[in-house]
Amino acid sequence: MILITGAAGKTGRAVIRALARRGETVRALVHREEQVRLVQSLGAREVVVGDMRDEALLERAARGVRAIYHICPNMNPDEITIGKAAIGAARAAGVERFVFHSVLHPQIEAMPHHWNKLRVEEALFESQVPCTILQPSNYMQNIITGLQPTNYMRNALDGWRIIVEHRVYAVPYSVESRMRMNMVDLEDVAEAAAVVLTEPGHFGAIYELAGPDNSTQSQVAEVLSKRLRREVRAQQVPVEVWRRQAEASGMGSHQIETLVKMFQYYDRHDFLGNPRILGHLIRRATATLDAFVERTVRERLRE
Repeated sequence: MILITGAAGKTGRAVIRALARRGETVRALVHREEQVRLVQSLGAREVVVGDMRDEALLERAARGVRAIYHICPNMNPDEITIGKAAIGAARAAGVERFVFHSVLHPQIEAMPHHWNKLRVEEALFESQVPCTILQPSNYMQNIITGLQPTNYMRNALDGWRIIVEHRVYAVPYSVESRMRMNMVDLEDVAEAAAVVLTEPGHFGAIYELAGPDNSTQSQVAEVLSKRLRREVRAQQVPVEVWRRQAEASGMGSHQIETLVKMFQYYDRHDFLGNPRILGHLIRRATATLDAFVERTVRERLRE
């Protein structure tokens, strides 16, 4: 059996699906009771409900599993504490492998959520728990599901509607700069997670997971325009506008300030990774941005 923490989030859901396709038995740790049916519908055999800051809960969830895939909720201020507790639970349970869902370039101190993951990686090295670390880049899925509030939007989940109806791809950092990033398809990341959780030869490895396109925001808009067959323009949302809308949507102050620091970093620097590692893990070419957008358009048309 494999335990997935943070299982109800978009990463956890994708990893459950990938493991279910391989016939693996999954135990899911979720935060709320209303998330139980969701993860069961994706293939989770067992579900544990509770707060990851509860060490006793983590120890109970880890009992009897052979592997753990640990995902901490995004921008969590207690990430280091939670990570150390998850590692402790893995050690107490004697798991065969612990896979940590980290982030591309955790060494970047200017982005606090990256730096916190680096501290968890450090604790993992010190623990002597057999481990693998995955470091994914930004998800392509974020183009359509989040971090893009504009004056048109009621919340950050309306991104696809704004792209389609208002022909705007909005981000809270400059679209004029040549800042590039290698966004990655979450489905490829989930497949890589399933590989390292179930196949031998990955102990002690740290894998960057990045997509093949090092795109600017304007180039993202060009791909959207091509596949939607209508012009979509990239537009920068002032950070203060984004902040007000994030507050109105109920996002917490720690998450908001952490994201603002990330946006400020993106204003000044590229965020690049090498796609060959991910392709090697999943034994095929990684999804391009164009292929992802084409698939998204096709799926949305069926809805």
